[in-house]
Amino acid sequence: MAEPPLVTFLIAGVQKGGTTALFDYLGDYPDIALPDVKELHFFDDEAQDWTRPDYAAYHARFPAPAGRPCGEATPIYAYWPGSLERIAAYNPSMKLIMVLRDPVQRAWSHWRMEYARGAETAPFAWCIREGRQRLFAAEPWAHHREFSYVERGFYGEQAERLVSLFPRRQLLFLKSDELRADPGPALARVRTFLGLPRAAAPAPREVHVGREMAYPSELAVADIEHLRRVYAADAWRLAEMTGVQFG
Repeated sequence: MAEPPLVTFLIAGVQKGGTTALFDYLGDYPDIALPDVKELHFFDDEAQDWTRPDYAAYHARFPAPAGRPCGEATPIYAYWPGSLERIAAYNPSMKLIMVLRDPVQRAWSHWRMEYARGAETAPFAWCIREGRQRLFAAEPWAHHREFSYVERGFYGEQAERLVSLFPRRQLLFLKSDELRADPGPALARVRTFLGLPRAAAPAPREVHVGREMAYPSELAVADIEHLRRVYAADAWRLAEMTGVQFG
């Protein structure tokens, strides 16, 4: 017999959108059960046998919930093919939180991270134009863990997948700017979403600030305008579905 669901909520997106900060803030609340590390990468694990996934190994990463909401944060879940479907199969009542950042700034921050790590060597302007062709040689097709600077910013597409799999009441969309400027109201929304009473908000703090180094690119006006055009239709879809707007 399969184990019953233990995990009741996920911070499922987006990378470079403030998920580390949210996970860190939620760790201050004793009435929320979290693993000791962020990004368990369970539902995007292609090595799993998804006809018989090992939920016991996944559950072992968590403390005893003791009646508390139990969750984790792996921001690739909303982007990676199959992840949301696997989550729905695991727990149809799962609550999912999306922390969204201006997709242009998200792409730029993502590129800076990959360049600082040494995974990327090409300039940003090339990566968001010709460099997108690299994804067609990836497996799964058209998806890539490192080079998906543009693709991860199609939030409207991700929102459509989410609402096709989960009731709208199980989805919460936050803007990263709100969390960064004043975490109190954003955290209050998260606690209400998780069915928890109001609690004092932690003091604002910087979490996971990007590395400062000599980068070979700057975020040029031409790059911003190019990405605004690329995202225009998807941004409209996102606003229609969630009310969230950028730019």
